[in-house]
Amino acid sequence: MSAIGAIAGLGMTQMGKVYGRSAEDFADEAVTKACQDAGLRLSDIDGLLVNPGAMRGVNLRLSKRLGLGDLRLAADVQAFGSSAGVMVQTACLAIAAGAANTVACVFADDPLSEGLTTGARYAGKVDELTGLAAMPVAVGLRGAVAGYALAARRHMAIYGTTSLDLAEVAVSARSWAELSPHAQMRKPMTIDDHQSSRMISDPFRLFDCCLVSNGAIAVIVTSVERARDLAQPLVTVKGMGQSHPDYPMDRRSRFGLTTGAVESGRQAYQMAGVKPEDIALAELYDCFTFTTLVSAEDYGFCEKGAGGEFFRSGATGPGGRLPINTGGGHLSGYYMWGMTPLSEAVMQVRGQAGDRQVGRHDLALVSGNGGTFDDHSTLILADGA
Repeated sequence: MSAIGAIAGLGMTQMGKVYGRSAEDFADEAVTKACQDAGLRLSDIDGLLVNPGAMRGVNLRLSKRLGLGDLRLAADVQAFGSSAGVMVQTACLAIAAGAANTVACVFADDPLSEGLTTGARYAGKVDELTGLAAMPVAVGLRGAVAGYALAARRHMAIYGTTSLDLAEVAVSARSWAELSPHAQMRKPMTIDDHQSSRMISDPFRLFDCCLVSNGAIAVIVTSVERARDLAQPLVTVKGMGQSHPDYPMDRRSRFGLTTGAVESGRQAYQMAGVKPEDIALAELYDCFTFTTLVSAEDYGFCEKGAGGEFFRSGATGPGGRLPINTGGGHLSGYYMWGMTPLSEAVMQVRGQAGDRQVGRHDLALVSGNGGTFDDHSTLILADGA
């Protein structure tokens, strides 16, 4: 199938422990840089999609700050970690329908504050929950780590996955981060380093858990025809899919065993007319090491239950047959929700990833994952060849 849209611009702020700036400040910079990257003016934007992040610090008021004028398309998008993929899909469909021509998609967040732990800021949000959303909190699931730890434990019980398998995921991500100037964590990591890091929520140790970052990333989505005439190498959207499954934490469900990557991946593969073995590189949402492992299984890169063996084989690291999370991902790179895998994929497909550039980069799979495996998005990006 021909491409349904193109990513023409990419804008990234400094990310990590960057203090003294609001989410809106970051978003302003990211959108402006994305326009400059594409060779466009802010006045060329006629659509704005905003993913506000955990702190909800940015919204559609951003359009006024940027001076975008009368937009044809505008929306806050909250599908959590799958939002970047959802925004790109929404933009592509709007452009194909003639509802917009040039859409800016932006994620921005500012959860880090000097002198205040991240846990303290997030805990305040958890305490505000009511109704059904508050039920996990009532039984002690105060945050994502406990829920994902339960999922990982179930996978371990059924398939024999081990903490050493998760360590392989962390070490693979770090080996890529060592090559990236954007990465927060570039110090080499060994299996022993992972195994000696402190326990957070069994089976997750510190190095099984993602980073937390202040910053923003924006992309500009437009038609393939228009993108051909803009400043950057062509990056097209060949396939896309979404899945928002209802897998309650119940032994009768597939919680911890299967994710939305199965269905969203099926949709994306079918639209693009490709198979898992055709993918050159994959940028997988990795809020925890287990998320990467189970996603690799569900996208068909290895058999179900064989994720540990797959990562132990060295297939995913530098020089491997299927590079995964080539910028270090969320574990060692930077945590911009679904914009982390998307931004790295854009750089790789363009051939602009510097020392970490992979040899074959014509077809990249990008995943997004939100909640505790509640929301999933998939994009398949291709070069202009």
